[in-house]
Amino acid sequence: MGNQGTISPMQGEEVVGSPPPASPIVENPSLSFFFHLQTLFVPRFDRTMGGREISRRGLLFAVLLVSAAIPMAFATTSSSPKKKSKSWGPPPQLVSELPVDAGVRVTSSAVFPIYGDVYPHGLYYVSMYIGDPPKPYFLDVDTGSDLTWLQCDAPCVRCSKGPHPWYRPNKNKLVNCKDPLCVALHSGVVQDQNCDQCDYEIQYEDRGSSLGVLIADSFAVRLTNTTLARPTLAFGCGYDQQVPNQDAPASTDGILGLGTGKVSILSQLSDQGVTKNVVGHCLGGKGGGYLFFGDDLVPTSRMTWSPMSRIGSKNYYSPGPANLYWGNQYLGVKQTEVVLDTGSTFTYFGHQSYQAFLSAVKSDLSKKPLKEEADPSLPVCWKGQNPFKSVSDVKKYFKTLTFNFVNGKRALLEMLPQNYLIITKYGNACLGILNGTEVGLGNLNVIGDISLLDHMVVYDNEKQHIGWVRAACDRLPKSGISSL
Repeated sequence: MGNQGTISPMQGEEVVGSPPPASPIVENPSLSFFFHLQTLFVPRFDRTMGGREISRRGLLFAVLLVSAAIPMAFATTSSSPKKKSKSWGPPPQLVSELPVDAGVRVTSSAVFPIYGDVYPHGLYYVSMYIGDPPKPYFLDVDTGSDLTWLQCDAPCVRCSKGPHPWYRPNKNKLVNCKDPLCVALHSGVVQDQNCDQCDYEIQYEDRGSSLGVLIADSFAVRLTNTTLARPTLAFGCGYDQQVPNQDAPASTDGILGLGTGKVSILSQLSDQGVTKNVVGHCLGGKGGGYLFFGDDLVPTSRMTWSPMSRIGSKNYYSPGPANLYWGNQYLGVKQTEVVLDTGSTFTYFGHQSYQAFLSAVKSDLSKKPLKEEADPSLPVCWKGQNPFKSVSDVKKYFKTLTFNFVNGKRALLEMLPQNYLIITKYGNACLGILNGTEVGLGNLNVIGDISLLDHMVVYDNEKQHIGWVRAACDRLPKSGISSL
């Protein structure tokens, strides 16, 4: 949904407006349906909570609530040339300059540079080339949801200005409602057999929403075996978005859904034999990093693994329940479920875990030369005698926070102070772990970007386990980087 109201990673880039609308092709309302996805979504918007401005976005939970008929329109693909300029993100590159394979299906891997940071931008994204001819789009990396979607000029009813012109669909790229991907998106619910398109509406916790239709188009994916794959993948064409600040430019063009569901881009690539059903990421503590599909980059040793755990019918990545430790102190909280979610800037604890953690931290700091300080950035902050410049200035006062996942064999995820502290522009040290009950997460613990920094994290859907290891995420792997 973009990072509304924050300092955009593309700040200084000329914002390219949307193409002029062409004559729409209006679908017969009686031939279309939509599904309504109620989602639990903590947005990466700068919002005020209790007087504090917090930049964050969180876990996206989707369930089918209702289906009905709505009208749908598409614009033709004609558009006027658009002037583009350099951006803060990846440099432009023409896919036509790269060698293209002869249509041979080869299971390999793909690696994409990641851009962004936890603070101050509050998001990590990749550049994907979509369409024919391929055009670049910045997509927010989200392991907490399945559906990938772009802002879409079909024509667009309500869209925010983004880093690139809105995606423009063709009517012949519609995904039929009887397509298995549409059925999977509806959780297997049988729909009207007379419909000829797959519509959706996603609602978010902050009352934002995206209304659109499922489209299938070509993705250009550079593989580590040097071939360029052009799989046709289904994604959402979002033509009606509601966000808290509609006039603010969006930092990305859409969401890259990497959950375990059949409609996720990862699952589709696997089903087509392009890559294995494995995704991994390495988020740099100072920004940047890389994302990969397939298992070519997965280390053969040193990884800590825990079996994937199901939480109801949800497509979350969960290493299962865990015990929580502050240093060597067991916090005494009953084992609760944990979800790893790159769609969340910060980490969220359920009520009991949060109160136990906060109490332990404050008890430790009571005899330290730190004083609690109000900061508009985050709820719980401290100041020193002089403003802090980095976590290194303050980490000696804090302990390691450890998750001990009980389903794994010594499956410890250790969070050093830099994995839960933020030094704000005011020079204060603030907790990047927030109370999840205040945003509707209940007792679920959501491990977000800040706590995954400088770790390679691997979600192996083939072997049904999740692994992690500390790594230098600012160094791109040598075995073939996708320039797309």
